[in-house]
Amino acid sequence: MNKHLMQLFTDQQAIGLIQRKLPISFQYAEVDCSRAGRVGMEVGSERETILVSLFIHYFGKENVETEIPITDSEVDVRIFDIPLSIKTKTGNSFGGIKAVWTVDPVSAKQFKTSFTPKIDILLAQIIWNQFGSLYYIPVEVQKDIFSKIGIQKFLNLPKEGTNPRGVEFSSFAIQSAVNDKRTHSIKINWQKKQNDYNKYDRWVDFWNEP
Repeated sequence: MNKHLMQLFTDQQAIGLIQRKLPISFQYAEVDCSRAGRVGMEVGSERETILVSLFIHYFGKENVETEIPITDSEVDVRIFDIPLSIKTKTGNSFGGIKAVWTVDPVSAKQFKTSFTPKIDILLAQIIWNQFGSLYYIPVEVQKDIFSKIGIQKFLNLPKEGTNPRGVEFSSFAIQSAVNDKRTHSIKINWQKKQNDYNKYDRWVDFWNEP
């Protein structure tokens, strides 16, 4: 269990900051990644950037490693040299959360065959106009669930003939993890605010600079 993340999830000042700023920052991310009213898949990367920026703010840049080798497919960031996987999901369901991204069916099968939980997960569940949560799921919790339900119930392979781009955690596995008493969470009221934010404005301002 990462004691530093535990600190973030128990620091009342940090919790208040997250509850205030995460909804609006994720709302901006959706605007940045939208076209013709549809939010693109790249919004996941934008949300990840926002969360990593939170870690840099809270823990200091020197303690947050963002340059992760591409070979570490499950790792998104290291905090005090401890790896962390960042997941975000919109909606009430926990289905569809990727364990790893791949378009190769052979690689997907190999991943499932060799998989065991190895790193902590930070999961943001976004439910607009309702309450959701930011969860810290320690690897110990994942390992215990994995040992109880087995690989077939823990991961879902992509269906043959489709292109879902990855191996997914089962909704049962994630639901079990977030309900575990060792998992920490911050409740967030995901209210969208009325604003005139425009994704082009900052770049127009940039080009207008001397």
